[in-house]
Formats: sequence, structure tokens, C-alpha cells
Amino acid sequence: MSQEVAEVLEVPVYDLNGAAVERIKLPSFFKSPVRPDLIRRVYIALFTSRLQPKGTDPLAGLRTTAESLGVGHGIARVARIKGGLRAARVVQAVKGRRAHPPRVEKIIREEVNRKEKRKALLSALAAVASRDFVLKRGHVVPDIPLPVVVADDLESISKARDLRAFLEKLGLWKDVERAQTNTRVRAGKGKMRGRRYKKPKSLLIVVGEARGIELAARNMPGVDVVTYKELSVLHLAPGGNPGRLTVFTKSAVKGLEERLKGEVLQK
Repeated sequence: MSQEVAEVLEVPVYDLNGAAVERIKLPSFFKSPVRPDLIRRVYIALFTSRLQPKGTDPLAGLRTTAESLGVGHGIARVARIKGGLRAARVVQAVKGRRAHPPRVEKIIREEVNRKEKRKALLSALAAVASRDFVLKRGHVVPDIPLPVVVADDLESISKARDLRAFLEKLGLWKDVERAQTNTRVRAGKGKMRGRRYKKPKSLLIVVGEARGIELAARNMPGVDVVTYKELSVLHLAPGGNPGRLTVFTKSAVKGLEERLKGEVLQK
């Protein structure tokens, strides 16, 4: 069901000292109704489009000179290694072929209409302006209006210590600490395959132009930096769950307004 977000028309713009220096009027799409079902559908479509098809060698398990001994020997007529009785080629044999190997023809991509994709982005943007949705995702939310809008000077920060000092002034650093505390070791064999840790998502920083902040935030747990041109449901609703704690620069808000041209998602 559609859910209306709080009608926030204006939010303060903070400088690097954490002080509100002006107020900015939010674009109309921040008042769109939030559609979690539509967001999840588009998230799955975007996520599966990045998956790589898997397949096996057609001759896997069949590279052998084994032949069947035929009938009359009192044993099964499967292909057997010459000079012995060990079976080969068949599914149940050691080093035999796989019964149901992965196939490249398998459909692993979820298709979605362009209009649905656009509406899901509007809905996900509206969710970041709703305190209820942000809290539901488990973020530690400071007592300031959402979404958080910051002056464009933030884009030029290139040192992690400077970015941390700014986040502490606005009360956003506690959510980064939450991501660090909840980072854990993955169960199972994935530990050996380049995905040892499960890392929660924390702050999303949307900028008009990346001028160094991507370097400052690259080692912070769960923090992502993206330009308004590349912003998608993948960033705003990780896992298909809307309401990520998000910081916009002033130029990013204006860029999004131009990109979406004042659209509003209808019920």
C-alpha cells in the first residue's frame, strides 16, 4: 500500500561547522508516496542485471577413454576405466559428469519497465525524507530534519579526519560506528572466496561532483559516495529496503530536480 511521507517543504542547509546557514526548498518528488513493493521489484531488476552467467565445460567429466564391458559380466553396463572396474562418465561415478550443471541459458535477469524504474527512484527518494522509514532500516538518526542537506564545500573534503569531524558535528558519526560494530565474519565457505565479512550499510552521500570526498569516505564502514547522475535504487534502498540515511549537497538537490524535472509519483 502507498504511504505518505511527512510533508517537508524546506530543510536547513548546514555548513562544515554544523551550523544552519540557510533554508532550501525541496523538490516535489520528496513528497511522493513510498511504494516498498515497487522499490523491491526494481532493486531486484537492477541487482540481477549485474550478475554474470555461469556455465561448465561441455566435456567436463567426459574426458576419458572408458568403455562399457557390455553384457554377460554380472555388473552394470556403465563405462569403466580400462584395466580396472572403476566407473566413469556417468553421473554417480567419482570424477564423472555433473547431473545438473549450471547453464548459461538460465534466465537470471529480472526485466522491468523504464517507467517502473523511474517511479521506484522517486519513491526511494521520498523514503529518505521519512524518519519512520530511516529508523525502520536500523539507522541511528540525529535529531535534525531529513533529508540532510549540506553546502557544496563538503565535496572538496579529501581527508578522512575532516569528514569524520563534520559527521560528528551533525550527529551522523554514530551511524558509522553502528556499521563498524555490526560488521561480522560470514558463516560458511564464503570466507575463503573473497567475501569474508558482512558489512552493514551506513551513510549515503550524494554529491553534485566528486572532488575528493570519495577519497575521504572510501575506508569508512558502510559509507558510500555517489553523484546525483549515477544515483539509483541500488544506493537508496540496499537490499530492497527503502529509507537509507542520506546526505545531499545543495548542488546534488538541484541536479536531481533538473534530472527528474519535478515529477511526483502518483498513488
